[in-house]
Amino acid sequence: MKNNLARVFLLFLFSLSVVNAAENFNTPSVDANITLSSEELSEIQSVKENQALEDKKKEAELAKKKQIALYESQLESLEKELSQENTWLKSYASYLTSLEVRTSLNKIEKRIKYLTKHAKNISQKDELNALTSKATILSSQVNKLKGKNAAPFAKLITPPNIGNVDKITNPFDIFTGFSAIKTLNANFEDYKLKRKDLMSLIVFLRKENEIYNELEKLGNSSKFKKIAQQKQVQLERFETALDTINVTLEVYQRRLEIAEISINKGIEKQVYRLVRIGTAILIVFFIFFLFKLVVKKYITDNERFYMANKFITFANFTIIILILFFNYIENAAYLVTILGFASAGIAIAMKDWFMSILGWLVIVFGGSIHVGDRIRVDMDGMMYVGDVMDISLLRITILEDITLTSINHNRRAGRIIFIPNNYVFTRMIANYTHNSLKTVWDGVKITITFDSNHKKAMHIAKEVTKKFSKGYTDITRKQLNKLRQHYSLKNTNVEPRIYSFINSNGMDIEAWYLTNAYATLTLRSVISTEIVDAFNAEDDITIAYPTQKLYVQKQEAMKAPFDEKELV
Repeated sequence: MKNNLARVFLLFLFSLSVVNAAENFNTPSVDANITLSSEELSEIQSVKENQALEDKKKEAELAKKKQIALYESQLESLEKELSQENTWLKSYASYLTSLEVRTSLNKIEKRIKYLTKHAKNISQKDELNALTSKATILSSQVNKLKGKNAAPFAKLITPPNIGNVDKITNPFDIFTGFSAIKTLNANFEDYKLKRKDLMSLIVFLRKENEIYNELEKLGNSSKFKKIAQQKQVQLERFETALDTINVTLEVYQRRLEIAEISINKGIEKQVYRLVRIGTAILIVFFIFFLFKLVVKKYITDNERFYMANKFITFANFTIIILILFFNYIENAAYLVTILGFASAGIAIAMKDWFMSILGWLVIVFGGSIHVGDRIRVDMDGMMYVGDVMDISLLRITILEDITLTSINHNRRAGRIIFIPNNYVFTRMIANYTHNSLKTVWDGVKITITFDSNHKKAMHIAKEVTKKFSKGYTDITRKQLNKLRQHYSLKNTNVEPRIYSFINSNGMDIEAWYLTNAYATLTLRSVISTEIVDAFNAEDDITIAYPTQKLYVQKQEAMKAPFDEKELV
């Protein structure tokens, strides 16, 4: 500091010397040796110090302006960052707007109250009507903005509702439980994200508040004081919201942990129950698999094996269903109630299915139809003859074979026909192979002329049918003896039967015989051929068929009944 003062002083002396030299150039010369007094030196020192103070003030003022410009630049940058999409700022702005609207609404309501009592002239009444309409509009705006007397950030600081956690009572609820946990965690993360956004916003607001405080100190205090106060209030409200959300977040996290523990316990319980049920079902399957192996080994009859296999399968699935019921129905009374309602529902809404199940019981336990039987069913004007392939809970499945019915009526064969079990109550079903009986009566009809030896023809037909149906006759006799144990049989004659009838074209010779129910056409074809050959070999037997005789007579030339010459 002293060196600077010396330099200033020397500079000042140099300036004085230059000035004096200029004056001496224009004025008479004086003595060059001038001696300054102490007072003059003191004055010079004072001037120098004042000049330095002025320079310092200018420098300080310049630095102050630069600092103000820097703070304003920082504020502008912060405003740009804060002007981005921010839910908290928008909520606070909405709250401030609602406050302003409510303040205006209070003033208008006071004015309306005054005018209601003191309005006398037309202008005051018009003003009252206008203010009433304006108050209605402002009230709706307040409700839309924030709601009446609503606090700021009420929706943002309120955590998502966890609600009552549904119990996991069945395996399908496991997926619901995982979904619920995922939803709860997602809501928690969103709530934490709101907290993070609020913390970032408070950091910006603190910086902004500090800058406004500094500007208040540096610049025009009246200009920045009001803004600084508003920013301080805003910061305090956001900090209060942060304190609230911190406490709420901790409580919400505890509740979320309790809900997750409850859901996980339910899921664990259901998984354990599924493992237990799965183990029980595997054991049941294994036991019934052993039963099937035993049945397959010791039952050689196909029909009995099929029925035993069906019974084992039905019992297997019945036990599995009971296992599921008793595992997922806590109270046995619920099972009875559910079965009662289910039976009523099936009887009303699913009558056909219920009747088919009842028909299945009649078929299986009544023994009228078995797998492998050949049956004929009359359905909607059509007749189907085939072998029973399966008897399920709802329908009978038959494979249509080539029979006389398919030849004369359907002209189709080989189709798989599905017959509802309830048809046993409403349709005609004929069984060709019921119980032990595996043969049926079949007949061949041949017409001979009236002048043929019909007695001889009947004898030939009887011999031929006896020859080719003898095996089936003996089998039927044994089968009928077994059938007597279940039914009352009167006519048990199994020998071939020959009948003769008068027809318009001749005598009908009908030969009836017993044949295999599954191959009637084969024996019919053989017997028909043999009878025709035997009849053709006899001279006194002629096979009759519809014939016509045509007599042709040559017509003679006819003469005119008048004389042709008369026409000339």
